Amino acid sequence: MHSRKSSRAQLSLATARAFALAAGFTSLAAAQGVPAPAAPMTVNLPSQPLRQALDKLARQANLQIAYPEGLVAGKLAPAVSGQFTVKQTLDRLLAGSGLVATVEGTSVTVKEAPAASEATLPTVKVSATSTAPSELPKAHAGQQVAKGARLGALGNLSVMDTPFNITSYTAELIEDQQARTVADVLVNDPSVRFTTSNGHMYENFRVRGFDVNASELAINGMFGLAPVGHSPVEFVERVEVLKGPSALFSGMAPGGGIGGVINLVPKRAANDPLTEVSLGYQSKGQLGGTVDVGHRFGDAKQWGVRVNGAYSDGDTELDGQSKKREFLSTAFDYQGESLTASLDAYHSKESFEGGTPAMFWFSTPSIPEAPDPRINQFRTGYGELKSDAVIGRAEYEFNRHLSAFVGAGFRNYDYSGFINGTHARQINAVGNYTGMMVGQLGSSDSVSSEAGIRGRFGTGGVQHELVLHATNLKQEDSSNTTSSSFTSNIYRPVTPVMVALPTTAPKTGESTLSSWALVDTMSFMGEAVRLTLGLRDQEVDTTSYNTAGAVTGKYDEHAVTPSVAVVVKPWGAGVSLYANYVQGLSKGDSVTDAAATNYQQVFAPYKTEQKELGAKWSVRGFSNTASLFEITKPTLVALGTSTRPTYTDEGEKRVRGIEWNTFGEVVPHVRLLGGATYTQGVLTKTAYNRNNGKVAVGAPRWQGNLGAEWDLPWIQGFTLSGRVFASTSQYLDAANTQEIPGWSQYDFGARYTTRVGGRKLAVHLNVANLFDRHYYSGSFSDSTPIATLGAPRTVSATVSMSF
Repeated sequence: MHSRKSSRAQLSLATARAFALAAGFTSLAAAQGVPAPAAPMTVNLPSQPLRQALDKLARQANLQIAYPEGLVAGKLAPAVSGQFTVKQTLDRLLAGSGLVATVEGTSVTVKEAPAASEATLPTVKVSATSTAPSELPKAHAGQQVAKGARLGALGNLSVMDTPFNITSYTAELIEDQQARTVADVLVNDPSVRFTTSNGHMYENFRVRGFDVNASELAINGMFGLAPVGHSPVEFVERVEVLKGPSALFSGMAPGGGIGGVINLVPKRAANDPLTEVSLGYQSKGQLGGTVDVGHRFGDAKQWGVRVNGAYSDGDTELDGQSKKREFLSTAFDYQGESLTASLDAYHSKESFEGGTPAMFWFSTPSIPEAPDPRINQFRTGYGELKSDAVIGRAEYEFNRHLSAFVGAGFRNYDYSGFINGTHARQINAVGNYTGMMVGQLGSSDSVSSEAGIRGRFGTGGVQHELVLHATNLKQEDSSNTTSSSFTSNIYRPVTPVMVALPTTAPKTGESTLSSWALVDTMSFMGEAVRLTLGLRDQEVDTTSYNTAGAVTGKYDEHAVTPSVAVVVKPWGAGVSLYANYVQGLSKGDSVTDAAATNYQQVFAPYKTEQKELGAKWSVRGFSNTASLFEITKPTLVALGTSTRPTYTDEGEKRVRGIEWNTFGEVVPHVRLLGGATYTQGVLTKTAYNRNNGKVAVGAPRWQGNLGAEWDLPWIQGFTLSGRVFASTSQYLDAANTQEIPGWSQYDFGARYTTRVGGRKLAVHLNVANLFDRHYYSGSFSDSTPIATLGAPRTVSATVSMSF
């Protein structure tokens, strides 16, 4: 874990990288904003290949280091740790290598020691970024978010070099806030809201007014491999949110990913050995623990293993419900001079009994008051979700101009029970409803893969990073359901008799999402201007089956989506202005209305468009992003008459908005994280033109989050935290007759970190929904008037120790 007392200069490091064709000397140029070479600095470089050590030093100390490529190949640099000047650091790195370094200002030349041959190779300058495409970006000041994130096929980029609104939440934030799932992390993001009631078995999201489902999370940019349901974060180093469509960079998400992409970056073993154990409690009676073990091996610590485990069991805040969760992951990685590779495997299982949360479906404009979320509407419900996956990745750098990468993974997902479809339907003004229960049995197998080649070269004064990228995701689904109904009241529920589960689950569908893309990022004027151009060709092939195995639907269409984005730094590395035009993709619909004039017509994939302008600026460890965006999504609508309609894909939902994100240290020991979003969601063209101009479902005008942390100056290691998030009112139906009121929630936390017997000890206490407000938190669907319910007051405490 990075110390929050590390220098602001290091945390505000701005970066740039391009490659030029040549042989001989290599020059590593880093960015500005760090101490002068003559000043002592904090150095913490592990033993590693010499070329990597010089590369990291160049980035950290704002140097341009030139060296003979052939002379450093195969050499190992020793570990260097402490307070040293640049020259002292270089002397230690080069000790015993037969090489020496001369320092002139920020320019460094590495060559053979005088006693050796004076023969030299031709000098060619090649610049290097502070973050290589496969290198994890460092944390920003405050440690809550990172200074960069993964942009699909382009790899990891600095936030200031990324022409999108992107936020990467760190493992430090996950630990400090004691987050257990992805949803616990994304409560920090003002552009994200949730579309399932708290405690539901699935965590679905809405980003920029468009849905992102639990099955659409990516791992290292690949879809179809993340745990389904509650995605645990014990094995996660970063949770990244890229706002807006991103088909160009990662291919099409299974559900389209219109509002954005949520990417998970698995943990890797750090240079220092780690063993951490924690015990936790959550009201009303959840007890559990976690373990995190990491170690590196080899003469240069090139081999690493990281193991994470979690287990919890007990009663929850939902009256009468108990939950059990078990999770285990193992990550192996290799970090060589030219080759980096990893293998991740995990097992995730969650089960519950004694009830499940409801979704609230209204039949009247008179919305009854939100019930206490502890009330159990389906107290005889039970269910289980299980995900198992194996994921492998590798990247090989042939030279500084050409590299290749490949990834592949398999995930099996099994589910059974009343895991969704538990609706309180047709709720009237006094809370009476018809309950619907759906018993489910099924599974889904996913095979995901990607491959690409990345080239770096120069043409005149322009540096290029050209990426050719291919993806493939194949999924096969099996499922079966049973259902029944009952009558009840949301304030005084009955105890329903749940329907029996299916005994078999036949194959119901298979799909293949395949694509290739060509992306060129061009840098001008010393990387003051970065222009990205790209095209992706996406094919969507799906087949549906009935329970007898007969084909009931066939879909095979493709589309080409272009994208263009630009970043300009007119006043140096501290300010970036950006703009983008990107297209996303989602599966086109089929006409299933037998009365339609175009019955069984299959539409090509929908092209979603985003236009965005934004600015990013960073001042002394405190950063902001402001963006203005418009996203339009085609929809299937009926025109003509209701008895003989004609369906077209010319319907449209449009969301325009302004976003502001902020993070970092405003003053020493005080950190802020959050922002606000203003949106105008409009249904521009609807079925029979009935709701044209109406406000889009689930699109509040305002929503915002703001969290703060304060390290108390008079108690070392003690931190207080607080967070408020709120949304204004929103509509549940397209006709704008059903509206739920705005809401706000306040959270509080405290933690204390000390050392006992030389070991780190941390104690955390968190209270969510401090004032125990009962409220409808949002909407579930654009097509049905379903509201979700916020969480009750929840208290959690954790004690952890590192060995």
